[in-house]
Amino acid sequence: MFDFYLRHEFVFAALQLAFAMLGMGAKLSVRDFLAVFREPRSFVLGMAIQWFAVPAIAVLVGRALDLSTGVATGLVLVAVVPGGTISNVVTYFARGNIALSIALTAVTTVACLVTTPLLLQLLAASSLPPSFAMPTGQIAFDIAVCLLAPLALGMVINAKLPALRETISTRSIQVSVFIIALMIVGASGAGRVDPMQQGASAILGLFALAASVQVVALVITRAAGLSSADAVTVAIEVTVRNSNLALMLKAALFPAVPGVADPFGDGVLYIALMYGGLALPLIAPLCALHRRRPR
Repeated sequence: MFDFYLRHEFVFAALQLAFAMLGMGAKLSVRDFLAVFREPRSFVLGMAIQWFAVPAIAVLVGRALDLSTGVATGLVLVAVVPGGTISNVVTYFARGNIALSIALTAVTTVACLVTTPLLLQLLAASSLPPSFAMPTGQIAFDIAVCLLAPLALGMVINAKLPALRETISTRSIQVSVFIIALMIVGASGAGRVDPMQQGASAILGLFALAASVQVVALVITRAAGLSSADAVTVAIEVTVRNSNLALMLKAALFPAVPGVADPFGDGVLYIALMYGGLALPLIAPLCALHRRRPR
């Protein structure tokens, strides 16, 4: 069963994203996205935190805890990829600004073709192979087929089939959440990494990155006067990272060689695998608190 999951992990991730975008698109209209860009302060601030604050925090955590080179590089790798698409589902359940969440995810994912290599060269140049290249085709597929197409279909359903939009939205999001649960079970049961493989300091580094990013985002957004919904949305977006892309980049940058010990690569892989499992529980209390606020 778990071998089946490992062989088809990308399919699970693609289906989860597609159903999530279909479900949320059925609750959105073009006006919702226009509102994000007519008052772009939340969007611009979210992008700035994503590109500047999150990578800086990753570097500081690695240095402050004196982590191994592999683990510290893994933190940087997780920090320079865009926000994870699961953030959109989390924002939905937290009653945040869904249009803002999707806009941030889509734009940072497109921009990562440029920003991720630049940030890696700036923050982890000594660890990169000279032939490094982004997996452009994979990212383009994620954006066009798994994100934009089902989102557009959902928005068409919202506009043209108002009697069905609530049912389609609810069922699609339920399927997305079910697939997330399958992914968690599959990844946990596959035994790809021992939680204590890199020691307690690595766990502390993961916790420090996820918690610090969340707190810094909330402090900055609230100090800037953003609404509670927008502040929570930005905090979710910058805390939940695109772990699938981080794993793809790890495989491209530091490929494993059968029979050859690679403590550095193991450290990077450990962070890429473990971050998502820690970030979601850490963001859950904030989501629950905001969900209980009066609409």
